[in-house]
Order: sequence, then structure tokens, then C-alpha cells
Amino acid sequence: MLKDKVCKYIDDNKNLLFEVSREIFENPELNFEEYKASKLLASKLEEAKFDVQLGVADLETAIYATHPVKSEGPTVAILGEYDALPEIGHGCGHNLIAAAALGASLALGNFMEEIPGKLIFMGTPAEEGGGGKIFMINAGLFKDVDAAIMFHPSATRNIAGRGGLAVTNVKMEFFGKTAHSSSEPEKGINALDGVVQAYNAISALRQHISSDARIHGVITHGGVKPNIVPDYAAAIYYVRALDDDYCQELVQKVENCAKGAALSTGAELKFEIVGHSYKSRNVNKTLGKAFLKNVSALDIPVHPLPVGKGLGSSDIGNVSHEVPTIHPYIGISETEINVHSTDFAKAAISEFGQNRMLVAAKALAMTALDVFTKPELIKEMKEEFEKTKSK
Repeated sequence: MLKDKVCKYIDDNKNLLFEVSREIFENPELNFEEYKASKLLASKLEEAKFDVQLGVADLETAIYATHPVKSEGPTVAILGEYDALPEIGHGCGHNLIAAAALGASLALGNFMEEIPGKLIFMGTPAEEGGGGKIFMINAGLFKDVDAAIMFHPSATRNIAGRGGLAVTNVKMEFFGKTAHSSSEPEKGINALDGVVQAYNAISALRQHISSDARIHGVITHGGVKPNIVPDYAAAIYYVRALDDDYCQELVQKVENCAKGAALSTGAELKFEIVGHSYKSRNVNKTLGKAFLKNVSALDIPVHPLPVGKGLGSSDIGNVSHEVPTIHPYIGISETEINVHSTDFAKAAISEFGQNRMLVAAKALAMTALDVFTKPELIKEMKEEFEKTKSK
């Protein structure tokens, strides 16, 4: 049976996948700078005879690799992420995402002569704020894809995937006028006061937004010395909501808060959207159920969606509005830990976490096989996609 074959391949090559995961973990690279990780993954795919393009979509660290053996049938893209977080490295476990995607792709590639369809590995850089997948969408790389699949580490839960918030990153800069803070403060225009007033106005706004929305930010520049009236101050905010249109409505309200602060202080305001906006997540439940069924077949427990937990954002949301997509979670810790933390980074290189990466690789490969070989699954997931996309 093909599923048994791909699982055995992953077990037989687990040391390779462990090494890839560790190499990426020990060399954390921020978004759009994943040179070592992308070259490592590209080299492993080339060794397996994939046709590899490194540097697609005008991104030096993006990978588009197709298996040379292809035939009539569905096209499945397995997605890998490999960027790290500032200071805490792989506190989101992207080293495991990359290794699992590679493992599933290599396993399937070894048997493509027996599988109808086309297999693609996509290395998608800069998930942590840069939106590499959006560049790849705009380059047309998802145009003929029937299903896009990936996994993400969680703390302890194994779930089919959950919704995600749309997010827009905004930057506000205030420009004032320097003066001596003690002898001639009346001659200055305090840019920091503009940021602080905007911050306070946004904090008040948060009391009157939908419960699924989030607005959070940091002051990135506030001046240089207390005895100089700051002529420049800045802040960056993430504006999130479960509904894409509501997210943009909140962006306008945040901008109004900044405009009011600029008017009251006399500072000039520059307000801009930074980078790409991430869309909300259109989870394909049909495909998610197939993934969980495969996880269960590996004797790994599956869990219901957690109730009352907040949601994050990812550029996988943009992909999910283009093609049927899943972004399931596999737990990499035996105890509850926070994502984006040093504890999560430790779990991402632990023996337990590494073994769960193998589970994810197997479940991804098995789910891809379902798509390749079950026309009824393709039909159902595409019908669901068209219905949910229209909403």
C-alpha cells in the first residue's frame, strides 16, 4: 500500500530530516534572509532529482521544485516555512515545518511513478511578517494547484486547523521640531507626544471593537535625550480581525487616532501600510478531515478545536483564498507552553518535537496521496472551497 511505503521511507530517512531540522534551527534567519535554509532544502530536493528553482517570485530564498515524473491528475503543493523570529530564533518551530514538508515531498517523490498527478514543493520565506506566499501567489505559482498543504507545530494539540485573523501592519511617524526641553520648550513640537496620544487613543478604541479583533503595537522610536524635544517618533501596529473588510475598517480608525494626535500636537504625520496584508483563513474542512484521519491511523490522538482561544495570522490565509488549503497543527510538547517563546524553541529541537515532525511528514504525505488517488475527495473539497470562498 502506498501509504505504508511513504511512511516507511520517512522512517528510513529520519536521520536526514532530523539533521535538516537541526541545521535550520541552529542557524536562525529572519524573513527574506533565509539563505542557508533555502540552499539546504534546495540541495536535498536536487539530490532527489526534483527540478528546483531557487529565487522565484523575485525572492532570493523562495523555492519552487517539481518532481520530474508527472502525469494526468491533481497537482498538490506541499509548503515549507523556514524563517525565524528576532532574538528567540525558532520559537515558532519553522525548522520543523521545513523538515516535515521536505520529508513528505521526498517520500512521495520516491513513488511518483505509481501516483497520478504532479507534486510541487514550495519553500515560502518570510511568513513572520514578510508575506512570501503572497509574492508567490502574485507570480502565478498557485495558478494550477489543486490543493496546498502544510503543517504547523502547536504546544500539545493535534487539530485539523483553525481560522486565522486578517492582519495589516501599519507604521505611524510623527515629525516635530527640536528645542531645549528646559530653557525653550515652547519653541519645540514634541513628536513623542504625538505617538503617545495616538497610543492612548488606540488603547481607548480597543474597548469598542469586535471581540475577535486585535490591535497591538510598539513604540519604535521616542527621542534621543530628555533635554531635547523629540522631533521624530514612530510606532508600528498590527491590526487584526476575523473579517477582511472589518480589518480595513479598523485600519482607518487607527489612522484617525493618529491624525487626531498630530492635529493636537502640531506634529506632522506620515501613516503607511507596511508590506502585504494577510487575509483571514479559509480552512478546507474536507481536506482537514482527511489529514486528521491519517494522523489517527498513525496512532496519534486528535483533539477538538480549543474553545475561547485567540487566533493568529499567517500568509497561508492568502493561499487559502486561492486554492483548497489546510494548515493543521501537531503538538510538539508534552506540557503546555507559549508559542513565540524560548520554551517553544526548546520544544522545536527536542526529541519529542523531532519525532512529532516525522508524524507531520507522514500525515502530509498520506493526505497528498488521498488527493492524488481519490476523485471523490477532490470533488468534495473543491465544492466546499467554492462555497466558502463566495462567502
